[in-house]
This record gives sequence, structure tokens and C-alpha cells, in this order.
Amino acid sequence: MDHVDWGIISSYGGLLSLASISVLAGAFGSLPVAPGQPTSKPRNLLEPDDEEEENISEVLSSADAWIFPIVGSVALFGTYLLVQYFGKEWLNRLLGWYLSFVGAGCVWRCLVCLARLVTGRDRWRRFDRTRVFVLKGPLELFSMSLRTPTLVLLPVSLIPSLLYVSSETNRKSIILTNILALALAHNALSILRLDSFQTGCVLLSGLFLYDVYWVFGTKVMVEVATSLDVPIKILWPKSLSFTTDKGSTMLGLGDIVIPGIFVALALRYDYSRSKKTESFTKPYFFVTLTSYTLGLVTTMTVMHTFGRAQPALLYLSPACILAFLVTAFFRGEFRDAWAWSDNPEQRQGDHPVAVNTDGPEDVAPSVMQTKVLDGSIQIEKADTSQQVKRGQDEKDSLKTAHESGRSKSKKSSRGRKDA
Repeated sequence: MDHVDWGIISSYGGLLSLASISVLAGAFGSLPVAPGQPTSKPRNLLEPDDEEEENISEVLSSADAWIFPIVGSVALFGTYLLVQYFGKEWLNRLLGWYLSFVGAGCVWRCLVCLARLVTGRDRWRRFDRTRVFVLKGPLELFSMSLRTPTLVLLPVSLIPSLLYVSSETNRKSIILTNILALALAHNALSILRLDSFQTGCVLLSGLFLYDVYWVFGTKVMVEVATSLDVPIKILWPKSLSFTTDKGSTMLGLGDIVIPGIFVALALRYDYSRSKKTESFTKPYFFVTLTSYTLGLVTTMTVMHTFGRAQPALLYLSPACILAFLVTAFFRGEFRDAWAWSDNPEQRQGDHPVAVNTDGPEDVAPSVMQTKVLDGSIQIEKADTSQQVKRGQDEKDSLKTAHESGRSKSKKSSRGRKDA
């Protein structure tokens, strides 16, 4: 075993651990926030709401999935041209400043999520809250709610970015780079959401071809990845002592985020199934996450064997897609899983169906009525079915009155004729 380079093996293990943990945390971060207890009281927008957690997301549709590889190719080749003709120094500085600024916000959000998880929901709500909102007349245009720990964690979250941009060395610190990169990856996994497994398969298939072409067909991908010293990748030194004398191995954030949002979709599908079974089992999530990890192991094994950079999506995309397909077929749920949609707007547009003895009929949706009282907004719910019923009653009464009038008119004309 003397010929085994344990430094390289440890670097592979480090990258594997960071990527898997990032996907795991990001998937759970993408779960919808449980709504608060419903209340019959009208909501006043000038008063703070008890529920401050919001489901902020950006849904990727099939149209986005088809165009994603094209946009990625244009951005990649454009970056390559900038590096070739203008040099990498100014581009590293510009992207370093920009990603440090964005990374500070991502680190802040990660720290707040971690603090909320550690303290617990009930204890978190006991902290004082500062609420800032912007009104235009009675309408609320913007609002932000900050608990006391959130304000305390703001200066802490700025430390990695400040240290990163203030570093004057040729190679940035691996620890600082990984902190910012993992924060960016976690927020991307929490916010970017595929709307269905169909979209996920299209996206992974398209980026499979994208990654294979730009790595094996050209030198563009490798040149850009090795030239840019910015937090768009995670690094691990090829040394047991964590020194960079022998260099380091790297894994791009795209190889974490792209398969990761598919794994997160599988977890949300398990969560959707739990509403029917009342048991939050996670078969699709565990299978896809395991397949992602095995795909990374395969990537590193092939890269180490042949001594050449490998397109990770060459192994990760088929692994994730096959994991979903095999699980759905064996569980007999392929048709339901393939037709399932995770688009919140589409779910809100679906009306519930009530089943009675005469057969299914659509339930009329409720209508929101808004009143402005004393500078505050009061929101009330009116049932459309009741409005329709009242309108039908009025129509019937008018019809009865009309028939009664016609009957009286006929009697009157018959009386005149007899006279």
C-alpha cells in the first residue's frame, strides 16, 4: 500500500463530503414552510404577522430547461474569450468583488437558518423583532422582518467576504473560497425549484450533452475552471496536512446545484406524498441522493485512473434520472410521479372538487373583498356559491313576479271582453 497517495484520496473524500452535505442541506432548505394556524379575523397589513418565514423560490419550467444549456454555453464561451484576450487578473478581481458581495448575503441567510434550527421555532419567536415596511397609501409595497439574532449575525456574515477581497495573495484561501461557494450553493438549492420530474429530466439531459462537449470536445471548460480564482467551485488540498504544496482538487458549483435541485425535487415529492399517507417517508430522496453520491465516486475514480478532467454530469445526470425512474417503476407510481407538478401557481389555480351523491361538481372559489378602514386594510372572504345562490333566488323571484303580472293582465283583458 506504499504506492497509494493518501493525500489525493483524502481530497476526494473531502470534496465528496462537502458536496453531499451541501445537497442534503439544500434539499431540506427547499421544503415549503408550514403555514401558521388559520384565523377568522381579518388581516391588518399595518400589524406584524406572526409568521415571518416565507417561501421564496424561482420555479424552473420546461421552457427554461430547454434553453439552459444554450445560455450556459454562451456564458462559458464568453468568459473564455475574455480570459484569452484580456487576461484573467482583472476578471478575477471583478468577479471576486461581485461574488463576495452576493456571498455575504448568502452566508447571512445560512447563519440565520442555522440559528433558527438550533433555537427552535417557539423560542425563535420570543426574540424581539424589528419590522420595516414601505406603504403607498393603504397598499404594502415592501416589508422586511428581522429578529434580534438576525441583526447580530449580519456583521458576522461579512467577515468571510471582507477577508476574501482583502487578500492580496495570488491564490485565495481555500477555506474562505469554500465558505462562500457552499453558501452560494445552499441558497441556489433552496431557491431554484424544478416544477416537475419532466423538467428535471430535460434539464439534466441537456446539461449532460453540454458538459460532455465542453470538456471532451474543447479545452474551454478546463481553461476557464483553472483560470478563475473565484468562489464558483469547492477545493480540497491534495495533502493530509491540508497544505496546497501539491495542489488541490476541485468540483464546480454546477456539479452540485444542477443534480442537487433534482434531489431536492425528489424530497418535495416525498413531502407531497406524505400529505396523503400521513407518514413522511423519503424513498425517492434517499435513492436519488445515494445515486448522486455514487455518481461522484465514479467521476473521481475515472478521473484518478485516467489522469484527466472528467465532465461530472456525464455520470451524475444518468445516475439521478435512472434512480428516479427505477424507484417510480418498482413502486408502481411512475404515472403519478411523472404527472406531478410542484409549481405553486399551478396548484393555486386548481379548484377543489366536492363529491356528492349526484356525482362530482366543481366548488365555486371564494372571492377576496378588500375594504379600507381607518387607514388599514381589512380583507374578508366571501363565498361565491352564496352569491350565486342569492342571484338565482333574485332571478326566480323576478320570474315569478313577471308571470304573476302576465296572469293579471290576461284576467283583466278577459273581463273587458265579457263586458
